[in-house]
Amino acid sequence: MAALIVIILAAGQGTRMRSRTPKMLHDLCGRPLVGWPIAAALEAGAEKIVVVDSPANTLEDHLPDGVATVIQPEPNGTGGAVQAAAGEIGPRDTVVVLPGDAPLVTPEAVRALVIDHSDGGAAATMATMVLDDPTGYGRVVRTSDGAVERVVETKSPGDATAEELEIHEVNSSIFAFSGGPLLDALLMLSPDNAQGELYLPDVLPALRSAGLAVAAHQIADPSITLGVNDRVQLAEVRAIAQARIHAAHGRAGVTIVDPASTVIDVGVTIGEDSTVQPSSFLRQRTSVGRGCTIGPLTTLIDATLGDDVKVPHSYLVGCEIRDGATIGPFAYLRPGTLLREGSKAGTFVEIKNSDVGAGSKVPHLSYIGDAHIGEDTNLGAATITANYDGVRKHRTTIGDRVRTGVDTTLVAPVTLGDDTFTGANSAITHDVPSGALGIARERQTNHEGYANRKRRDAD
Repeated sequence: MAALIVIILAAGQGTRMRSRTPKMLHDLCGRPLVGWPIAAALEAGAEKIVVVDSPANTLEDHLPDGVATVIQPEPNGTGGAVQAAAGEIGPRDTVVVLPGDAPLVTPEAVRALVIDHSDGGAAATMATMVLDDPTGYGRVVRTSDGAVERVVETKSPGDATAEELEIHEVNSSIFAFSGGPLLDALLMLSPDNAQGELYLPDVLPALRSAGLAVAAHQIADPSITLGVNDRVQLAEVRAIAQARIHAAHGRAGVTIVDPASTVIDVGVTIGEDSTVQPSSFLRQRTSVGRGCTIGPLTTLIDATLGDDVKVPHSYLVGCEIRDGATIGPFAYLRPGTLLREGSKAGTFVEIKNSDVGAGSKVPHLSYIGDAHIGEDTNLGAATITANYDGVRKHRTTIGDRVRTGVDTTLVAPVTLGDDTFTGANSAITHDVPSGALGIARERQTNHEGYANRKRRDAD
């Protein structure tokens, strides 16, 4: 059986993006643009994927393991790009060519094209589509018996005749080839056109001249071939990709209350019976368990949530939240934070690089950094870990069943043993042994008549 080789054309300069970031690396729902056709090819069963890059070689470090790259030495068109990959093609291979800037192509579309190509016995099968407005696309010219004769480009005036411009069936820039005939036809390409480029569709007449069949596979949904040349088109494609992601989660048992205000990246996983409230953003490799409520107005970036977690109006980055924990509103959990089962990070609480034990609570207005908190502990409002001495970070250790009074500052490194208490407004600079009360503040002094003296001084 022929091996499936997918060649992804990604050497274009993308100047219309007007960006220092290469076009193929612009983000689309948590994945670089070029990553989308790669993912489709992998899911379609490709044994080898080859990405054609420019001489700048900007893509190699951003591709999945096992994806090969080749360099197109000069920007001489799609034919030149496939020529650059010729060394990766075997004569018995089935070769699918995909544009790197067409991210909406699906694995199902790739598989359907390959099946049609295999069943039809053609040397080349071109994916085509019929558009109401075909402006800018190469037109598919057929013979009287319906076979594909050639593709007429329309990039420059004079490329196509008036009659050819009336054709509404267009080239999608997606092809399937038999490896041997493709390799032979690539040698016959010529830059004899208005652009002075090597057009990949020009292999079709060469194949026909060799007595080989050229077929067409018509795609019913033209949206899967939409390309990205500028940021406006990127936004249009993003809307479609995001709608697909939402639909997949919805069919898997997730409620998305307001899809129009919700952003969910392609790498995010969400368990059944979870609800995503409006204006929430789930980014990168976030994982959400079953029965969770996210939002409204919550951002999760690379966060891992267990089951039955509630996170209203909060911002979480690189943290782990275990079953039954509650966060927010207005909480900020930073990388390295672990909230264990049934714990709480409440209103206007910031936590970073800290382990909060099962059932423990940091309810209000607190900063906890570089700390370990035991189980069933409650930190009073405005508890602060002073973890930085101006040179180094230090850790705070808080035991089980600890109760800190409001406005307690824990000056690290410091340890509070199990079952300890702190008095309100204390600055704890020494360890508090288990079962003790730590108080670190001056005694109150009342100065009688102070208000009258203040008025007399003002007069």
